[in-house]
Parts: sequence; C-alpha cells; structure tokens
Amino acid sequence: MVYRTHIPAPRYRVLAVSDKVEPRLYGPSIVSVVGDVDFLVGCGDLPYYYLEYMVSMLNKPLYYVHGNHDRPEHRSNKRLVHEPPGGTNLHARLVYAHGLILAGLEGSHRYNRNPRYQYTQTEMWLLVLKMAPHLWSNRLLYGRYVDILVTHSPPFGIHDAADRPHIGFKAFLAFMRWFKPRYLLHGHQHVYRQAEVTRSLYAQTEIINVYPWKILELTFGRSRENNSRVHF
Repeated sequence: MVYRTHIPAPRYRVLAVSDKVEPRLYGPSIVSVVGDVDFLVGCGDLPYYYLEYMVSMLNKPLYYVHGNHDRPEHRSNKRLVHEPPGGTNLHARLVYAHGLILAGLEGSHRYNRNPRYQYTQTEMWLLVLKMAPHLWSNRLLYGRYVDILVTHSPPFGIHDAADRPHIGFKAFLAFMRWFKPRYLLHGHQHVYRQAEVTRSLYAQTEIINVYPWKILELTFGRSRENNSRVHF
C-alpha cells in the first residue's frame, strides 16, 4: 500500500510597490495596513527614503530594480545616496533568498539622451543573453531557471503603451518563454481606471502591474491556475 502525503505549495505574502508614494505606507499606519509580509519588492521610480522607511518599519528585506526616473538623493548629512539603504538591487542578477530564485531588469525603453536606466530593445536583449548561462545553470542545479522576475517596464504588448517611454521590452517575452518565471512583477505603466488590465498570463508566467502598491499572495505549487491573490 502506498500512502501519499500532501505537501502544501510554498506561499509568500509580498508587498510590491512602484512609481507613486502611497500615504498609507509612508506613516505609522503602514504596519496595520500591510500586516506581516515575507519581503518587499520595489519596481522602480520611487524615492529611496520611501523604500528605506518601509524596510525599517516592517523589518523585512527589500529586493528592487531602478526605474527610469530614479536619481541620487541628497540627505541632510550631505551624503549622496545612490541606492535605497537596506535593499538588494536585482538588476541583471540572480539572487537566492527565501527558498526562491529572484532576478531583475531595470529601466525603460530609451526615449532621450539620459544614459541612466534607459535601454534600447537591443540593449535589453543583450542583458537577457548575458544572464542566460546562469539561468541555465539554475535549471541543472535546482530544476528551474527562476521564480520571480522583477522589472520596471512591462513586456512588449502586455500592459505597455504606444509612446516611446512606455513601450514594453520584446526581450521580456523571450525571457518568459525560455526561462519560465512563475511571476513577472512590474510598474512604470500608471493605472487610472479600474477597467485597465493589470494581470495577464503569457506562456507559464503571470504578469502583474503592481502600481502603485499591492499585497501579493504568491504560490509556487505545480498548478498554474489560481496561483496568486492580490489585495489592495
């Protein structure tokens, strides 16, 4: 006789933020509003002091990428801050944390001569290809390439727009087909209407626009159906 033991799928409760400071998260009410989370995800275009505040209040790690509007911040002690203190930059990296494999790709489509956090379609393709050997190694070592891809911009044709600053990246589509992340979390595209689509499925990846903030309950079981819930 064979006894089968049900092992529940790993679940994570995550606070994801992008593009806009939310007053409820930048004040003492953040603890009651958010509750307990496993970690924070920043999808870009947010002040570093805002991200640092959330890390200190919730006492949880932050994983982030830069947005196209991110700039160094001057602090009162005359120090220039280039990254949110207490956070881990995921850009073009693979980070192993909480039993997950996290990766990130920063910035937006290039639309002016500012060199910071803007990329042509070709430049983003090159970044993805540069990451590929490490992702293939993950497949051999862990049986999967990556669990969560964090980006600022959306993929091409999914949650993006026609103007140059908001065109999505075509390389993200290939990334999802090749490396099969369970989730792609992004910001950049502001949402003003309830009818606007903010969650989509492409290949085996659930794509979520987190603007301006979402509490995500992410599940990493075998089934791709109903594998996340979102709370506002």
